Amino acid sequence: MLSLLEDMGKPHPGMARLVLSNRPDAAGLAKAAELGVTTEIVDHKLYQGDRAAFEAMLQETLISHEIDVVCLAGFMRILGNEFVDAWQGRMLNIHPSLLPKYQGLNTYQRALDDDEQVAGCSVHEVVSELDAGPILGQSRVPILPGDTASSLASRILVQEHQLYPRILREFLTRIPSKHSP
Repeated sequence: MLSLLEDMGKPHPGMARLVLSNRPDAAGLAKAAELGVTTEIVDHKLYQGDRAAFEAMLQETLISHEIDVVCLAGFMRILGNEFVDAWQGRMLNIHPSLLPKYQGLNTYQRALDDDEQVAGCSVHEVVSELDAGPILGQSRVPILPGDTASSLASRILVQEHQLYPRILREFLTRIPSKHSP
């Protein structure tokens, strides 16, 4: 998230209008506020498993801030079909694997367990199926002898911070915006 905000601080086809978190303790909220970006919290725990109500509040918050494109970063909740469909073609996610391999969680360890030679990250459009949307870009990272899930994750994170801002720039130049920056 921070790499996206920092990139948007330069001449950019988009503007960061909001950082929205489902966790009140998310470190990104303070970082966004320091950069002058509005922050909001919709704490999923307050909805006691009522995903529809949680997602309705997310939707209301996004609309009230005139959001055109949603960039998920560290948002570890599976979103329902209705919410995803409302943002079809306008919601991106960064995933720590070379999709379509290793959808879901524990991607680093799964790549190591399978004796992969290469891992990486992918930016994709979000669709109703988990981590199955069109892939917009990927970065490859070699798996080194002695790698652990943690060491591999650290190297992939560096690539995520480069890939996501680049792909967002490319994406924003291709879609019409309702709200100019």
